[in-house]
Amino acid sequence: MRVAITNIGKIVTGDLGAPFAAGDGILMEDGRITLVGTLSSESTSACDVVVDAAGTTAIPGLIDSHVHITFGDYTPRQRVVGFLESYLHGGTTTCITASEVHVPGRPKHAAGVKALALAARACFLDYRPGGMRVHAGSVILEPGVTEHYLEELVKDGLWLAKAGFGAFKTPFDYAPLMQAAKRLGMVTTMHTGGSSIPGSSGIWAEHVLASNPTVSFHVNGGPVAMPEAGFARLVNESDIALQLCTAGNLRTALLTAKLLDEAGEPERLLIATDTPTGSGIMPLGILYTMAHLASLTEMTAEQAICAASGNNANVYRLDSGFLKAGHAADIVLLDAPDGGTQATALTAIKHGDIAAIGAVVSAGIPRFVGRSRNTPATTRKARIARSNVIQDFASAQ
Repeated sequence: MRVAITNIGKIVTGDLGAPFAAGDGILMEDGRITLVGTLSSESTSACDVVVDAAGTTAIPGLIDSHVHITFGDYTPRQRVVGFLESYLHGGTTTCITASEVHVPGRPKHAAGVKALALAARACFLDYRPGGMRVHAGSVILEPGVTEHYLEELVKDGLWLAKAGFGAFKTPFDYAPLMQAAKRLGMVTTMHTGGSSIPGSSGIWAEHVLASNPTVSFHVNGGPVAMPEAGFARLVNESDIALQLCTAGNLRTALLTAKLLDEAGEPERLLIATDTPTGSGIMPLGILYTMAHLASLTEMTAEQAICAASGNNANVYRLDSGFLKAGHAADIVLLDAPDGGTQATALTAIKHGDIAAIGAVVSAGIPRFVGRSRNTPATTRKARIARSNVIQDFASAQ
């Protein structure tokens, strides 16, 4: 399918180094962005679908790098069906598992741990609930898991490893396996903060530094934050990506953002939700955290968007997260909420408002155009200008 978006008011690329792109159009074909800039009449006339953005702001589809996936579009933690499809209406087009720890009866022996991770990954390879891309399958490190097990998992395509819920005597005991996983090319993640489920323990800065994961999960608390001195240690003594989650501690999220800004390393800041958990389902969680960071710190709205898109994409080595030719065609049209005090999506975010969503495109397919069922209405009204496809894109299902 060839799709064009025209009449865009501003294009936010997701790239901290060059957060804006010139032009007012985006061209997509077969799930990829082929052009960002000014579109010719010839290129749009050859499209199957043309979306008139009506002056709204285009951003990359948001990436939630901390979602508790189980199987299917269902969370047993909150007994909710359809939460992933609902998150898409919050602008999230990609979810990354935080491990399948919420699967009822989760196995904890080595063979079961391996089987669970591989099964979860396989179930989402071709399944996109509501158009959501899901990267599932993160091996939960437990006693009995060996480097040989990790090698076999990598050969089978698994690339995520999680520390934090294993039955180790102390969090320091994760370090050898975490380092082995990293040597094998896996993206390694580590629970950070107080214990979040029965049987787990608090993991603080000294434990994280010993394991040196790729990502410190919910560094601001999941939901309880670590001791205060640990934040400066993680910023100044490592290059670990620091993930801020909606379900965590807001004060320590602001502290972490400030410390990374002072260190000149904003690319290490990742935005995620850490849901579904006891905190519930948060379809607009990333939008809230973007607004909190932009309105309560010196962070710009476009930097907050990058932290929820391109920064995640870089750390997790994804082909999405950027509005650039060659990248996955995951696009969200944002605007100031109707009836608010601000004129654009970016000024609304900086003001602390939830941006309104007028359209979501994932894998090059418009999932809805007109209004998200979860955000306020947009001030400007994106619409389908032309379509040769028999599908009601304008209806928010």
